[in-house]
Amino acid sequence: MDPDTAADFTVENVEKALHQLYYDPNIENKNLAQKWLMQAQVSPQAWQFCWVLLRPEKVPEIQYFGASALHTKISRYWGDIPAEQYDTLKTQLFSQIARFASGSKIVLTRLCVALASLALNMMPEAWPGAVSEMVRMFQEEGGEVDGRARCLALLELLTVLPEEFQTSRLPQYRKGQVRGALGREWTAVYPLLQQLLRQPDSPPLVKARVLKCLSSWVLLDVPLNESEGLVEASFTALADPELFDTAVEAIVNTISQPDSQRYVNTLLKLVPQVLQLQEQLRDAVQNGDMETSHGICRIAVSLGENHSRALLEQVEHWQSFLALVNMIMFCTGIPGHYPVNETTSSLTLTFWYTLQDDIMSFEAEKQAVYLQVYRPVYFQLVDVLLHKAQFPSDEEYASWSSDEKEQFRIYRVDISDTLMYVYEMLGAELLSNLYDKLGRLLTNTEPTTTWQHTEALLYGFQSIAETIDVNYSDVIPGLIGLIPRININNVQLADTVMFTIGALAEWLADHPVMLSSVLPLVLQALGNPDLSVSSVSTLKKICRECKYDLPPYANNIVAVSQEVLIKQIHKTSQCMWLMQALGFLLSALPVEEILRNLHSLITPYIQQLEKLAGETPNPSNKLAIIHILGLLSNLFTTLDITKQEEESGENAPPIKSVPPQTGPNPVVVVLQQVFALIQTVLSKWLNDSQVVEAVCAIFEKSVKTLLHDFAPMVSQLSEMLGQMYSTIPQASALDLTRQMVHIFASETNHFPPIKALFELVTSVTLTIFQQGPRDHPDIVDSFMQLQAQALKRKPDLFLSESLDVKAVFHCGVLSLKFPEGPTVKSTCFFFTELIAHCADVPPVGQVLQEDGKLLLLAVLEAIGGQSSRSLMDQFAEVLFCLNKHCFALLTVWLKEALRSPGFPSSRVSDEQKDTFSQQVLRERVNKRRVKDIVKEFTLVCRGLHGTEYAADY
Repeated sequence: MDPDTAADFTVENVEKALHQLYYDPNIENKNLAQKWLMQAQVSPQAWQFCWVLLRPEKVPEIQYFGASALHTKISRYWGDIPAEQYDTLKTQLFSQIARFASGSKIVLTRLCVALASLALNMMPEAWPGAVSEMVRMFQEEGGEVDGRARCLALLELLTVLPEEFQTSRLPQYRKGQVRGALGREWTAVYPLLQQLLRQPDSPPLVKARVLKCLSSWVLLDVPLNESEGLVEASFTALADPELFDTAVEAIVNTISQPDSQRYVNTLLKLVPQVLQLQEQLRDAVQNGDMETSHGICRIAVSLGENHSRALLEQVEHWQSFLALVNMIMFCTGIPGHYPVNETTSSLTLTFWYTLQDDIMSFEAEKQAVYLQVYRPVYFQLVDVLLHKAQFPSDEEYASWSSDEKEQFRIYRVDISDTLMYVYEMLGAELLSNLYDKLGRLLTNTEPTTTWQHTEALLYGFQSIAETIDVNYSDVIPGLIGLIPRININNVQLADTVMFTIGALAEWLADHPVMLSSVLPLVLQALGNPDLSVSSVSTLKKICRECKYDLPPYANNIVAVSQEVLIKQIHKTSQCMWLMQALGFLLSALPVEEILRNLHSLITPYIQQLEKLAGETPNPSNKLAIIHILGLLSNLFTTLDITKQEEESGENAPPIKSVPPQTGPNPVVVVLQQVFALIQTVLSKWLNDSQVVEAVCAIFEKSVKTLLHDFAPMVSQLSEMLGQMYSTIPQASALDLTRQMVHIFASETNHFPPIKALFELVTSVTLTIFQQGPRDHPDIVDSFMQLQAQALKRKPDLFLSESLDVKAVFHCGVLSLKFPEGPTVKSTCFFFTELIAHCADVPPVGQVLQEDGKLLLLAVLEAIGGQSSRSLMDQFAEVLFCLNKHCFALLTVWLKEALRSPGFPSSRVSDEQKDTFSQQVLRERVNKRRVKDIVKEFTLVCRGLHGTEYAADY
């Protein structure tokens, strides 16, 4: 099928194409056929062939296409249908639907959707009472089609009508009119549905369709009091297993309509109906019928969650609402382990948030009354949730799939969030309650308790302590005292003990005397690979929060950490965290102790690195090198002795006050010792961007942490970076240069090495531009960021004889045309910095005077459609800067540039270009406005102005 031959949209060709679409094994042919059929469907000829395709002798696939083509024409091309043809079309559709009532279900549905679309387009003027007419047409005795088939066809039509309304493309004002008209038609639908649902002899299939139809109509916000009888009948239908699922959907959809909270009297009648389901719910739970318990729970939760405020306010009915709350509590605590033998309890969690929010939003007196009733309920909820959070027995847990274990983990996180929230209502009493239970468990002499109980209680504590400041709670000392008494014989329990200690790290910083009772547990857990994440993250938290209290334990912590690192117990990322923990720990020690510890900690790695540096490069020693370099840079990230002086005043008591450090920074001492070794490693691995990145990371992290303390290394590092970049240019070296420029360029004594490095990397990069920069968007990106940083921190760098400002400018213009978004963003940032210096840096002023028009052309090209629409804000900023700093020049350039026909796009007229130019030149203060002007203009240039596509912008 050739998609271009529109004239050939005949019945035969459509059938051929459909055959190709369904039965041709060649995917290319299928795609071609589909493309052609889509064109056929919207062609004028569709009006002729669609009725022929619906003939009884055709196969359902062909009839289906005919019905779909009809729907497409009516829903999308309504404007093409002359008004005098509406009635004929309506009559034809009615008779086709009657004919297909006993035919193919999929074709019947498509025809119903087509008639629904016709009705929506004609309502309310051209077809008043459309729904009443549909009901009447199908209730008249109709010859050969049996009553039941007609009835089902009518229900199908009534069901798709509101659905078609939801997805229709009616303009906004029509939507309102049609919704109103449909709402008025509910009076024609309601008695029919009521009668069919209540008739004892209605077949189950008919009743199920009625319930589906109700679900569909309530989407139109049918007032709840006008569907009351149907909702009652739906409750009755829940007793019939065949109707159960559709009845649940109908009830839940009806109750969940946002408008329904206005009908409090109806809601009050629904509460006892929901409560009557408790027996069916209990039976279902007892018989392990998860689907039934799930459905009933959904009904109870949707009533409670959507209407808790309205129902709480009916004070005289407080007992029936409390009964509903208790029914939901039963659903929360439904027996079994989520997600393996129950999936219902998770549905209830948001209800508990909602109820609490509603209670807490009442004014004080009313709130006090509700708290009296509901605080005990929430204490019970905590027990229920902690019971649900318990792990199953070890044997059972071992039989779960990894997916089930992951779902259970997420479920526990949801429980944790709920507990944290409940704490807002129950406060300190909740912690005391948990502490008492834990105390009873752990001091119970009969060993009946399982580890699961203990773990769940601790998990509850940890959930609250992790996000809420428990520093004022009087039960924490007792809890910390209990932790060492726990018999930790299981990984899950050990993990939770670790995370609980981690959650209490801030508390420990205020009560350092308790460190001695928990630190040994953490250090012991470090040796267990199964507790890797929890033990390392807990040690890191303790070292960060309590570093001034840890000097007495430092030797022990370093020794244990070294041991586990040498034994390679932990995965890479945990090793990195462990190094960060040690960095925090060492930061609080006197310099000579830091050096002594660093020496013992790093020496084995330095020896290993020396050995690796001597070997011929291969993949496995590359990983080892990157690992060691990573350990060093993570250690240096947190080893920050400058914080001691700042913090010893406020955070640490005066006794611990550390004398101001003298002499070089320990990190610098170590870096100077290993500098030569790092150079040796580099010389062998210069070709490998990952190794180069790892080396740069060590210095970058150190520079960021040490800031001006890094000074002694500046000239050495500048020289090494220059050599590295000259041999094999890599983006990470430019990023490190940018850091150095940022911190040291404005210091007189460091300016010479930084200036030399900046000029060297600039000239090397300019050479890359001459050879073709397209393969190195990352280098171009980093280079532009470096140039921008230089202009920002030290514009004097651009006064140098050795810096070719004109060449850098031209490279920028080239980079604006790169397809990579990040590179273009960095380049725009460079130009906004550059333009701002046109008055105070002569070479910059000169290059803008001579070549600024090239920059403007590149910006206009991008706006005209060469660059992604998501980058328009950045281009607008460049335009704004030009206007602010080079107004006279911009006025001339804009006029010259926009004079070229077809530039920046063939879609814009001269008038539109003039308007754009005037609008831009007018805005020298309001940057936001320039961004809007550019967005507007780029849409016109791209032919998207006023389209749906533009609306997403």
